[in-house]
Amino acid sequence: MKNITNIAIGGFDGMHLGHMQLFRQLDDFGSIVVINRICANLTPYNFREQYTTKKIFYYELEDIKNLDAIDFLKLLENDFPNLKKIIVGYDFRFGHDAKYDIHDLKKLFKYEVVVIEQFSCNGIAVHSSTIREYLKNGQIKQANKFLGHHYKIKGNMIKGQGLGKTQFVPTINLQITNFLIPKDGIYLSKAYILDKKFNCVVFIGRRATTDNNFAIEVHIFDDFDMTITKDIQIEIEFIQFLRVNRRFDSFEELRQQIKKDIQIAKQCVQS
Repeated sequence: MKNITNIAIGGFDGMHLGHMQLFRQLDDFGSIVVINRICANLTPYNFREQYTTKKIFYYELEDIKNLDAIDFLKLLENDFPNLKKIIVGYDFRFGHDAKYDIHDLKKLFKYEVVVIEQFSCNGIAVHSSTIREYLKNGQIKQANKFLGHHYKIKGNMIKGQGLGKTQFVPTINLQITNFLIPKDGIYLSKAYILDKKFNCVVFIGRRATTDNNFAIEVHIFDDFDMTITKDIQIEIEFIQFLRVNRRFDSFEELRQQIKKDIQIAKQCVQS
């Protein structure tokens, strides 16, 4: 940390376009300081590191939330002894009950403080909370636009109900923790498995036609060896919302709908 002279501080959940405005102010001796919050579920923990080449240092909010402004700055100056510039967003707050803001930071830090103003896209302010709402509503394209990249989740393969391979199409069942799960439905997606990328469709929701249990199922429609998926993590990148989840009156009706979903997804990939 001794060679770091400038830092950008924030929660940075999502690593979205607004956050990138702060990171552009960092030079070759700059790093990112993440104040990690419980609600960080777009890019939890070190998942943020996919979206920057800068070194990231983490502070847990629970560990520092009761510090006053002076103690907070002492912490930074002890950890970054050559710190000369702090970069924050216009709404940055810190300390006990978040009662300190950019004005306190400017008064107490003896070097440079750079404040980045609100960043908007199509007249809408880009915030992590807004992106979360888009994802909860299935507005994947809008969420991706604000993120500046496709939304991703990562999880482990688990045993499913076994009907996909015998009755419908083979699927990988995922267990996801810490990430925000988008709205229930069918999505055109990409799967990253063992450093390879595959086109796929993803089902999210309750399997209303079969066992009514919640599931996240991935059907890969490229050539793919299903046996290699055991005991590995799989990353899913969301491209487009295709349709809402619904109950079908028979397995045959569901089977035909799945075929249609895959056909539509393939057409979207080719277009």
